[in-house]
Amino acid sequence: MPASVPNWSVPDVFEPDGTEELPPELTSNADSSPEALTVESPGEMKQRDLTNGTTTGRSGQRADKGSGAAKSSATRSTGTAAAGNRTDVEPADLSTLLSVAVEAVGGSERDGQTAMAQAVDNAIASGEHLAVQAGTGTGKSLAYLVPAIRHAVTAHTTVVVSTATIALQRQLVDRDLPRLADALAESLGRRPTFAILKGRRNYLCLNRIHGNAPDEPDEGALFDAFAASSLEREVRRVHDWASDTETGDRDELVPGVSERAWRQVSVTGNECLGAHRCPVGSDCFAEQARNEAGRADIVVTNHALLAIDALDDRPVLPEHDMVVVDEAHDLVDRVTTAAGGELSGNAIKQAARKCGRAVEEEIADRLNEAGEGLEFVLGEAEPGRLGEPSRQLSAALSGIRDAAAACVNALGPEQREDVESGSARKLALAPTQEIQDTAIRLLDAFEEPEQDRRDVIWISAENNRPPSLQVAPLGVGGLLRERLFGQRTTVLTSATLALGGSFDTLASQWGLPPQREARPATDTATAQEPPSDESEPSWVGLDVGSPFDYPRSGILYVARHLPKPGRDGLPDAYLDELTELVTAAGGRTLGLFSSMRAARQASEQLRERLSTPVLCQGEDSTSQLVGSFAKDPATSLFGTLSLWQGVDVPGQSLQLVVMDRIPFPRPDDPLASARQQAISARGGNGFITVAGTHAALLLAQGAGRLLRSAGDRGVIAILDPRLSTARYGGFLRASLPPFWNTESPDVVRGALRRLDEAAR
Repeated sequence: MPASVPNWSVPDVFEPDGTEELPPELTSNADSSPEALTVESPGEMKQRDLTNGTTTGRSGQRADKGSGAAKSSATRSTGTAAAGNRTDVEPADLSTLLSVAVEAVGGSERDGQTAMAQAVDNAIASGEHLAVQAGTGTGKSLAYLVPAIRHAVTAHTTVVVSTATIALQRQLVDRDLPRLADALAESLGRRPTFAILKGRRNYLCLNRIHGNAPDEPDEGALFDAFAASSLEREVRRVHDWASDTETGDRDELVPGVSERAWRQVSVTGNECLGAHRCPVGSDCFAEQARNEAGRADIVVTNHALLAIDALDDRPVLPEHDMVVVDEAHDLVDRVTTAAGGELSGNAIKQAARKCGRAVEEEIADRLNEAGEGLEFVLGEAEPGRLGEPSRQLSAALSGIRDAAAACVNALGPEQREDVESGSARKLALAPTQEIQDTAIRLLDAFEEPEQDRRDVIWISAENNRPPSLQVAPLGVGGLLRERLFGQRTTVLTSATLALGGSFDTLASQWGLPPQREARPATDTATAQEPPSDESEPSWVGLDVGSPFDYPRSGILYVARHLPKPGRDGLPDAYLDELTELVTAAGGRTLGLFSSMRAARQASEQLRERLSTPVLCQGEDSTSQLVGSFAKDPATSLFGTLSLWQGVDVPGQSLQLVVMDRIPFPRPDDPLASARQQAISARGGNGFITVAGTHAALLLAQGAGRLLRSAGDRGVIAILDPRLSTARYGGFLRASLPPFWNTESPDVVRGALRRLDEAAR
């Protein structure tokens, strides 16, 4: 490796030292090509996917979608925002609308953004699904919002945009959509409308605020006077806020309240009395949000609600013919969580206390005893994945199933009862029914041979919580294929989708067919009708790149000379290397660690070695820590998982991102290990398909923290030498942006010092 390295002594000029051309290593693709590794196709996974079944072909869906759009148009009466403002003005073409939108937000048109917008527009026209990788700075929000808005207005339908994080939801609803609505109104003939929709639990329940439903029993407050008074103060503050809020949205309550306090003033969908029976149903915040969403052109929601809408036969989202899944790299994890279940002794006993208000004491006591029995069995068991249940666990689950069924039967169907009694019955019925269903699901799963199960079952005992029994689907591709891709046109986008240079890895998890390469931006989707295939949905993968010049803006440094990471904390050599890197950078460091234990160890050690401040996640709220880090360039911030994906700090405060090790899932992770074994048992490469995908996503997301604006410069330092030495290193490196590469400590420290000097 030549000593030539990016010269950052001049902030806005980048050129190699002592030569007019970049060294061959900067333009070679040899290091970034994926190695020949086996990745399991979705066809091999489908027998284990949740909700398997025949999938309607895209040509058949287009006929359905057309009738659905007609139905949507018919139901959007003159009372709706969209139909009520309808005009005879012909909306402008996509190119014009995109230019107007970009000018409105004060930006400039970018090739990748234009290519993505055209691809989304073509997907709408053809019905062919689209996966788009759009790097940071592309402006992907506008690239999908503009064609989506145009489609919603011209077809008089609704488009759903789903995100994984609250931050992106807020960006869309508070910044992007209001500006677009104003800017595009004249060109579209009317002002497009938008709304945000969350799960019912996120909205204040006025029925509970008015005292028409009993308070949740809080076990901690029963024996702790301080906890009881703290809970009372929080609930009282929510009551005061209830008279001022116009939305009842929990996220608008600042500062927020604890989960146990919010439970006292909210309900889930199954706990809700129903707008037709509720005495304050006409003023219900959740119903108002649903009604507003039903009238909107664009509805912003989250992956969890999107999953619930797919899982539940009763739709929770308004009728729509298109979905945009932003932050699509998180889709599988969010759907898996929504499709999972949990049983714990505490939850069962809480349900029993609720039932005690509405059924005979003897029946509720049986459920309470069943919860105590599960607590005892789980307390004696080792945490981890379960193959065959013990006799004690089988007996405990049978007891829970039967006791919960007795309570459900005693609670009975909906009756003509007073509001308070009806509310108490619903609040007891919902968790009890869920407990019964989960117990049945677990018992049924244990009846199947382990190699044929579609569910993974394990005992969890994490974060100092009492042990619980967890269940989750082995795969969700079948569910997504049937209930998402089989129902409506879907656009999936993220800065990180093409892992190892291909979309196949994530496509297999989504339930899409394999062998779709990441096309360059010049080869976009067309509006041509996709070929009819009654078994698999048709889709296109597109990589529109990034406006950032990665080889000229960043260095990828792999500390090949360090030992492999161990299990007993950070080795001294890692701490020494980290100290030298942060010193050379003058602070300005985001440390991404594989565990909180490692983050705390690094923070404690480097505070003794450095003269610059070091913050550690958990010492304050994450938002406060990130704010302090951004304000002071000399400060470093160390943390774990949420920082890998949740930090946006452009400028000179962040010029070094350090990752302590390749972020593989823990070997004892029940779900990951079960998926890995299932793939390997059928001849696939389970390690790469599961563990490698997990690591590649996090590495790419972590590396994405470095360059957040066009003027940013910096270094990605990975202390784990396996990225260079292991066979799977090629797959992982191909998932990272094409930074300039080096393994020389002297070269990278020199570059960091020049950056520090230029920033002073």
